[in-house]
Amino acid sequence: MVKTGSTKTGTNTADVIVIGGGTGGYGTALRAASLGLRVVLAERDLIGGTCLHRGCIPSKAMLHAAELVDGIAEARERWGVKATVDALDWPALVATRDDIVARNHQGVAGHLAHAGVEVVRGTARLTGTRTVRIEGAGEFTARRGIVLATGSRPRLLPGLTPDGRRVVTSDDALFAPGLPASVLVLGGGAIGVEYASFHRSMGAEVTLVEAAERLLPLEDEAVGRHLVRGLKKRGITVRTGSTLSGAELLPDGVRATLRTAKGQDVVLEAERLLVAVGRTPVTVGLDLAAAGLSADARGYVAPADWSRLETAVPGIHVVGDLLPPPSLGLAHASFAEGLLVAETLAGIPSPPVDYAAVPRVTYSSPQTASVGLTEAEARARGLAVKVNTLPLTATAKGMVHGQGGMVKVVAAADGAGGEATGTVLGVHLVGPHVSEMIAESQLIVGWDAEPSDVARHIHAHPTLSEAVGEAFLTLAGRGLHQH
Repeated sequence: MVKTGSTKTGTNTADVIVIGGGTGGYGTALRAASLGLRVVLAERDLIGGTCLHRGCIPSKAMLHAAELVDGIAEARERWGVKATVDALDWPALVATRDDIVARNHQGVAGHLAHAGVEVVRGTARLTGTRTVRIEGAGEFTARRGIVLATGSRPRLLPGLTPDGRRVVTSDDALFAPGLPASVLVLGGGAIGVEYASFHRSMGAEVTLVEAAERLLPLEDEAVGRHLVRGLKKRGITVRTGSTLSGAELLPDGVRATLRTAKGQDVVLEAERLLVAVGRTPVTVGLDLAAAGLSADARGYVAPADWSRLETAVPGIHVVGDLLPPPSLGLAHASFAEGLLVAETLAGIPSPPVDYAAVPRVTYSSPQTASVGLTEAEARARGLAVKVNTLPLTATAKGMVHGQGGMVKVVAAADGAGGEATGTVLGVHLVGPHVSEMIAESQLIVGWDAEPSDVARHIHAHPTLSEAVGEAFLTLAGRGLHQH
């Protein structure tokens, strides 16, 4: 049930109070309720948070539409199917996207109601180590604990104010009016790359700018290299090692000045400037000090005990985007964090989140997907490694798709001759549908498998996943098509 809080006053008692109804918050609430705890979930906006309403779900819906447009172009250019896109009905596309979001929202609300979670609409703030005041609904007391899950917002650049039309953030990019003819995307992380890919599919001229020397700078270097190759093949201009030094609003767009790594200025004009330079935790109004807590210099609320995600104040836990690294700020990681915290509050032993085994996916064209350590991270830890990289086009199905890409495996080299006889440390994929292929590699890394363990299993032929199997066969000394 959802309470507006307009008539509820006084003190209310629950086992667990969750502040924030995004993936981490409602995931915690559902699991705690299933364990027999009475749960109050405070949310000032919409249940589902950024992921459901402004991020993961609507953006992937739009990227699916973009994939359909790209498929028509491929059919015409590669396969002799003389098809064209006559027009794009933007209102119809938006309506389909919004219907998907609405049905997901209804589903989450239904799950919470069925579980018996009391959802209270209103802004919540801490008033003590076990008390929370929800605007318009009064003060609530938690017998077992409080969970902070207030999420994040787009990071803004000084002097650059979004107006929802010419300058937009990742939160409002999908809701800006119509499709621009040209877009300048600031930020080469997953969000920026996805938006650059979407707008290019929809016919825009796209320039993607990243301050680091490569796209997806936290991923394996080979991932960024193959990604840039695929994006440039699609006509996207990629400028790495560049930062925004100035921007001027025009009547119908933006004139931006970029500063290159060599100190040169480059002036570009675009109909829309999309700022995707990361996200920052939301703690404003939470009144952390009332519970004896504080955020760090970056705005994160760090746990004192990562195995329980519990802060220095016993009974107050943190999930989702409020957590600093090694937490990843990913929706699927926040579900795992919610399970851990709910089970901890219920007194049930729960395994800590293994962040190295959390898959990381970019849903662009081409897609990227990774799990585990990069080659550089493994070597920085002093590990001896054996690396194998296999192009997707080494398989028949990779040739069919014709988008390039690769499989890269990083394994521990424990043999006297440097053989890959140790555990698999990381798997990195670039290419079509790799977001669906990463699940196998997640299990390989998470279960500390060795290349020989994977090589025993047969991959279907012809498939893209066959490239994963072939990469492990080679590492195990049994390669067929790779030498």
